Amino acid sequence: MIRIVQEASSHLEARETLLDACFGPSRFAKTSERLREGRLPAKGLAFAAVDDGRLIGTLRLWNISAGPGRPALLLGPLAVDISYRSEGLGARLMWHGIGYAQEYGHKAILLVGDAPYYSRFGFSTDLTERLWLPGPVERNRFLGLELVPDGLVGAAGLVNATGELETAPDFAALVAEAANDTGLRFAA
Repeated sequence: MIRIVQEASSHLEARETLLDACFGPSRFAKTSERLREGRLPAKGLAFAAVDDGRLIGTLRLWNISAGPGRPALLLGPLAVDISYRSEGLGARLMWHGIGYAQEYGHKAILLVGDAPYYSRFGFSTDLTERLWLPGPVERNRFLGLELVPDGLVGAAGLVNATGELETAPDFAALVAEAANDTGLRFAA
């Protein structure tokens, strides 16, 4: 039975494998990635679709500003294992994420994606006309959704990342741990 759950650290490796399979290495070159790199997803808004314990889908939302002083979310990436496509799992993940974003009091969501697919959830290019991203994007793929009436009215300017920064690993500790695991000794 397929369930949508909060993403856990145990999902990380399977999530990265799924994203690699769906988008390939070019996913790291996308403009949306500039807004995600080094950041944590918005609190409570990272989801995993699992079937019998196996990760088969993922959706994350990120804290951003839709121009100065305009909090919003950035959605993405949305990915579904190829063997589960055309079963509506992507739509289930979308409605799940949108519902939780509304429940947590967010006002708007932006994304870069296929307009015909995302328009069924209410996303439109009309809401992003006065916004721009920190890199190249096809304007017809830059979409917005208001979660509350007028959630993006007056939004203009550069979209910026505002989410919590990831904690960087302590490189010296990682090297020491690896050395202990392999029995190696490094001379200073």
